[in-house]
Amino acid sequence: MAKQFPAIEAAHADFIAAQHIFFVGTAAATGQVNVSPKGMDSLRVLGPNRVIWRNLTGSGNETAGHLRLVNRMTLMWCSFDARPLILRLYGSARTLHAGEAGFASLDAQFTPDPGARQIYDMAVDIVQTSCGYAVPFYDHTGPRDTLTRWAEDKDRTEGGIARYWEERNRSTIDGFDTGLAP
Repeated sequence: MAKQFPAIEAAHADFIAAQHIFFVGTAAATGQVNVSPKGMDSLRVLGPNRVIWRNLTGSGNETAGHLRLVNRMTLMWCSFDARPLILRLYGSARTLHAGEAGFASLDAQFTPDPGARQIYDMAVDIVQTSCGYAVPFYDHTGPRDTLTRWAEDKDRTEGGIARYWEERNRSTIDGFDTGLAP
């Protein structure tokens, strides 16, 4: 039932745009595998083999640490409504940290957010769709604004969001460096 494609087709891009959540998976050669849910209008399809997604400040920073060691990434969406479907993008990604060259121009494609920490620029090698028949129905009731409000409050404190990054986001749970500047 699974089908593979060499690039993101128009129907795939439409499906991605209609979803409210996606999941990102990364892993280093050793240590823990990480899977994280993402939302908040944080992803853009830039071409048939390129997507970017903006990572906001959170309690962990596993993706950045993993990509410094192994640049593989998988993104996954699944439909929770009447039309069942799972869509995965497999590829490699690079990290652009806030303040680095190239970050600002990509970040400008999103609504400003003081918690914007990284942009992940993914080169897509394989697109895969599968049935999604086992995915349950869920109703989307709306986005949360908690993280944005938290980042706005944190940004107003002494040292701002950068202080939080220094204290909490410089290494992964396995101790891998995430590449955030001190």
